[in-house]
Amino acid sequence: MAPIIVFGPLIASFIAGVFGNYIGHRVAQILTTGAVVLSAILSWIVFFDVTGNGNTYTIELLTWMSVGNFDVSWAIKVDSLSAVMLVVVNSVSALVHIYSWGYMSHDPHRARFFSYLSLFTFAMLSLVTADNFLQLFFGWEGVGLASYLLIGFWYKKKSANDAAIKAFVTNRVGDFGFALGIMALFHVFGSVKFEDVFAQIGDHADTVLAFAGMSFNAIELIAFLLFIGAMGKSAQFFLHVWLPDAMEGPTPVSALIHAATMVTAGVFLVCRAFPIYELAPATSTIVTAIGILTCFFAATVGMMQNDIKRVIAYSTCSQLGYMFFAAGLGLYSAAMFHLFTHAFFKALLFLGAGSVIHGLHDEQDMRKMGGTYQALPGTYLLMIIGTMALTGVGIPMLFGGVGLAGFYSKDMIIEEAFLAGEAGIPLGMVAFWFGVLVALMTSYYSWRVIFMTFHGKYRGEKSVLDKAHDSPPVMMIPLVLLAVGALFAGAMFKEDFVTKGAFSFWQESLPPGPYAEGNYGDTYGAEYRASLGEHHGDDHAADTHADDTHAEEAGYGDAAHGGEGDHGEDHGHHPPVWVLWMPFGATVIGFLTAWYFYITREGLPARMAAQNGPLYRLLYNKWYVDEIYHFIFVRGAKGLGDLFWKIGDVRIIDGLGPNGFAATAMAAARRVARAQSGFLYHYAFVMLIGVLGFMVWALAGGAGGQ
Repeated sequence: MAPIIVFGPLIASFIAGVFGNYIGHRVAQILTTGAVVLSAILSWIVFFDVTGNGNTYTIELLTWMSVGNFDVSWAIKVDSLSAVMLVVVNSVSALVHIYSWGYMSHDPHRARFFSYLSLFTFAMLSLVTADNFLQLFFGWEGVGLASYLLIGFWYKKKSANDAAIKAFVTNRVGDFGFALGIMALFHVFGSVKFEDVFAQIGDHADTVLAFAGMSFNAIELIAFLLFIGAMGKSAQFFLHVWLPDAMEGPTPVSALIHAATMVTAGVFLVCRAFPIYELAPATSTIVTAIGILTCFFAATVGMMQNDIKRVIAYSTCSQLGYMFFAAGLGLYSAAMFHLFTHAFFKALLFLGAGSVIHGLHDEQDMRKMGGTYQALPGTYLLMIIGTMALTGVGIPMLFGGVGLAGFYSKDMIIEEAFLAGEAGIPLGMVAFWFGVLVALMTSYYSWRVIFMTFHGKYRGEKSVLDKAHDSPPVMMIPLVLLAVGALFAGAMFKEDFVTKGAFSFWQESLPPGPYAEGNYGDTYGAEYRASLGEHHGDDHAADTHADDTHAEEAGYGDAAHGGEGDHGEDHGHHPPVWVLWMPFGATVIGFLTAWYFYITREGLPARMAAQNGPLYRLLYNKWYVDEIYHFIFVRGAKGLGDLFWKIGDVRIIDGLGPNGFAATAMAAARRVARAQSGFLYHYAFVMLIGVLGFMVWALAGGAGGQ
């Protein structure tokens, strides 16, 4: 079953891409969509089998590389973590394939588009089912390639080509760090296989590596290099600049790659390699700091963007920041829970934005929208659901907590960040407060999209509004299915991902987190720490026990989010009531602020923007990060190139070479060549001069001899 899940989309992609012109667009669409839908169905079967029955396994398909001690097999690893990712990747990909039947119906290159979509799906599947870092890197590069092809799908459009190149180059920066991390892994552990590396991790806790003339703890260095790769793929601050520009690709691409799947690869990597990060506290703190910064930065920029897809893109960037600071704090299960729910409501919002763009004849500027809810009632309702899920609408402590998907997953991260702060984990309390602040901003910019797009007066051309319409059923059905996930995914899977059932759900693939049942003051649970002792060595187990004791004293204990009683069974310390209500209050404030600016005082934001104040310019221009990068890297690289070209090449190399000695030799040769006139008397004259010269030399020599 697992090989069909992984390789089915690849086979379909190959047939559609190579033989698309022969089999026709319709057959290519049917083939690729059918393969991915089949993979999605089988993924759910595998998911329930693995998480319900504990049936984890690894299928080794073939020996991939074997050079000396370097032995790597191509395998399919199926455990709880990979099963979750299979469901996310294939479910969203299947719905995007179906949606694209309507969205791309008039494109003359549909077979190529669907081939690229399925190729991306295969690359992502090979990534999440890898049992070693090298195979994971293969999938990592594969999704980068597919992303380049899909972003630049409309290759005759310059902005699309520029965006594709920008995404490709930016990701190469992160991938360079990832590749160095894999090399360091093999140098230290003699293997790149997860099982071998994680089994030895405790034995190398004090290993030191020399790098760039300095000495580093090997585990910290490896963790940091791996995180550089994660920063690029998941668009974290410093390497985030490619994500908003990637909106130049078709909207289904935005939903598939830049909302639900590819950008989550970095989060998956950190969670998969959690035993490394557990022994790398300094790097984990860096992960937390970058996550907090990204979360805040992207939210501030999202509040000022006017392109509907760019707002959602920055929202994705911000939500990824939540996942990373959770992972940096050791809250891996909470990070994966938010990744899981986020896939549904963010894909819903992107495809909903695509429905708006489709209905308004390719208009993306929200300043030219407004008052469209009557023309697009179905899209309006579904985007409301996606917005409520993203902003985490829900009421804490009502029947144990009731809300949409984001309420359970986002609030879980915020609450557990508070617990981490109380436990003394670095930046835990900072993450909590920024998490609350960003929840407020998320609510504001999300409802701003709804109000600017669907409410108030229509600000575009009236002829466009007169022709506006909801999307056809082939596009609306995927939206409805995603809306079901946005409504119920949080409530349905909360218990398994982060509370009572987390131990049996994750098994050994992830720590269950502080909310899991039986976590009596033990940061990740006594049962899990016992398994760490078996796999990582007794010394490491003893060290972590000391950490757990500290955590227990700090009160980093158990509580079940939305569980029985007050707010969970009273197994140990849990957040105060005011902490539970903070995200709710932030969401309400953000909604009311957006309502005031765009409903009560419609037109006020436009007048404020017209003043072009410094804060507005800073946020509208994305903190000038692109301009800074352009000045340092683009102009810097151009200046360096000009230096090597104009000084090094033209003046030095050409000046001394072709324009120097070579030019002199050439000029002399031209003068000598003039003697080759072709006239016999010229040659006879030269010969006579030569004979006379020889006689003079002989006579002079003879005279000297006497």
